[in-house]
Amino acid sequence: MPLRFVPYLTVALTVLCSAVPNGPLWAAEAKAVSQVQKSGTETTLMGVYFRDVKAGWAVGGGGAILRTVDGGKRWKSVSSGTGALLTGVFFADGLHGWVVGSNGTILHSKDGGEKWAPQNSGVQSALYGLCFMTPSSGWAVGAGGTILHTEDGGLHWKDQTSGTNAVLYSVHFVDRQNGRVSGALGTVLVTDDGGVTWVAQETPSSATLFDVFFSDPLNGWVVGNEGAMFHTINGGKQWVDRTLVCIKTCSRPTDLLRIRFTDAKVGWVVGERGGIFRTTDGGFTWVEQEHGTKAALYGLTFPEPDRGWASGERGTILQITTK
Repeated sequence: MPLRFVPYLTVALTVLCSAVPNGPLWAAEAKAVSQVQKSGTETTLMGVYFRDVKAGWAVGGGGAILRTVDGGKRWKSVSSGTGALLTGVFFADGLHGWVVGSNGTILHSKDGGEKWAPQNSGVQSALYGLCFMTPSSGWAVGAGGTILHTEDGGLHWKDQTSGTNAVLYSVHFVDRQNGRVSGALGTVLVTDDGGVTWVAQETPSSATLFDVFFSDPLNGWVVGNEGAMFHTINGGKQWVDRTLVCIKTCSRPTDLLRIRFTDAKVGWVVGERGGIFRTTDGGFTWVEQEHGTKAALYGLTFPEPDRGWASGERGTILQITTK
């Protein structure tokens, strides 16, 4: 049994069933092609981020940071200066990037990820998610309801009041004012003033929600454990249950760990047991993608609509193409 995503551990995280009411249908369609890339490590890679189809970064256990400048043909290990579990990576442009991890770890690079330096987060809580709108303005979230914000590229991180003690796993902003956070116990928080105030939204269940993604201020998705998937078209005032049920013989639905949409219709979800799912109709139908790995997948990034990367257990990095 793979290590679970909740909580993160220092060793690295992790069907003949019928559709449920309001759940998605499963349809046949042309499938994407996934190619395993040689990461050069057996460490679980919790996060992956590509700015374009050439420049990418992956992070994981034991302070691991990998960098590529050729679309993953070659991955190079770079020094992080820490042995902490690193859980997320984000670049605001080609030069300025941040990594978060356990014990309040925040690292910053200003040279495209070749060198990294620590920043003072001011907290000891594990940090799991981050998002930057510009090289100056960004957010990080983590355990104990932690939300941190910077307006100077991380020279100073300030607490924002979340109103919850739940573990927060993901943060996503569509612009500098409108953002969402997701976490344990069905937690979804919303702000329309850059995080000055955060307001809790009601979701259909108490599932742990590992990721949140909005394509615009109104249309968004959250995903979580045991196939939990909820969709909104009104900014989260109402969430529709799109939970994914088993489609093959299985003991329970797949934990869904990351979701990304490349346009209003095309979206991707990855999770445990190597699960990769794709929709081309806005989430009404989903197709499981075949790619030959059973490693849990924790990271997902799409720099272009037809090309993306996923990362996960045992140093797994997959390139996903739809051409």
